Amino acid sequence: MIRSVVFPLIYGLILFFAGMKLMEASLHKAGGRSLATSLERATSTPLKGMLFSTGITAVLQSSTAVTVLTIGLVNARLLSYARTLSIILGSNIGTCITTELLSLQIGKYALPMLLFFLGAWAVTVMLGETKASRRVSASIWNIQYVLLAGAGFSLVMLGIFVMQKAGPALEQGGLFPWFIHQASHSVWWGVIAGACLTAIVHSSAAVIGMAIGLASSGVLPPEVGIAIVLGSNVGTCVTAVMAAAGGSKAGHFVAWSHVLLNVSGALLFIPLIHWLYAAAAYFTSDPGAQIAHAQTIFNIVCSLLALPLCYLKIWDRLEQK
Repeated sequence: MIRSVVFPLIYGLILFFAGMKLMEASLHKAGGRSLATSLERATSTPLKGMLFSTGITAVLQSSTAVTVLTIGLVNARLLSYARTLSIILGSNIGTCITTELLSLQIGKYALPMLLFFLGAWAVTVMLGETKASRRVSASIWNIQYVLLAGAGFSLVMLGIFVMQKAGPALEQGGLFPWFIHQASHSVWWGVIAGACLTAIVHSSAAVIGMAIGLASSGVLPPEVGIAIVLGSNVGTCVTAVMAAAGGSKAGHFVAWSHVLLNVSGALLFIPLIHWLYAAAAYFTSDPGAQIAHAQTIFNIVCSLLALPLCYLKIWDRLEQK
């Protein structure tokens, strides 16, 4: 059991996290140097702020990074309350890009992809040492970071591929079928599991990626996977609350707004999981892709429903207190 389940899951998670961190750091270096200034300029209206936050979160592959940065900016009084709300809504949508990529199931090509990106990165490093490259040194640096981001994405895919190897053993074990049986009677089991796992590992993408991998291998029913997705959106709030600890009143407002928005969205959709599954199944028959599509639908609908709240005048009154 340890060899066939624990090792693949731990090894896969290590590869997943290493890839996510490499991808996040590389993309941040390549295009995130002026992120703070860009956030301040691009959030003049809630709609623009949500769209910009969606794009920047998709680029950085980390809603946590955007949320933590937002808390820092609002603590410095560089962003208003309404702007921070729109950034939170956009970051929730931006995270869907990661899970949609995970659902493509290209893990079997992960190792060749990794070798390609690392090889191309090594070539650009050597080119950067030549005299001719001095004129275009900035471009070469950006290319190097983009290639490293590609290597990070390959590691993420490889991690998912490795975690899928635990599927058959989990299906034969006693604990996992018991959990699935419990979750089939109450979706709260799936929601709680998603929230707790995300709070522990501080990455909703890792938890959702694991659910996608297990669903694709036929072990996890898509409805349970969707419940885990709803729970992971709640669990991801823990990082925001931790980032705001000891900060200003404005920072606490951002963190707890994140909690309220995500918890409210999960509570709204828990009774509608079967409808959410039906909507996702309309687009694809692949169980893993259904979970990814369900998360995308969930986050887009929740963000659009909450967007009008950003236009309320009450936020201006709160800032004046």
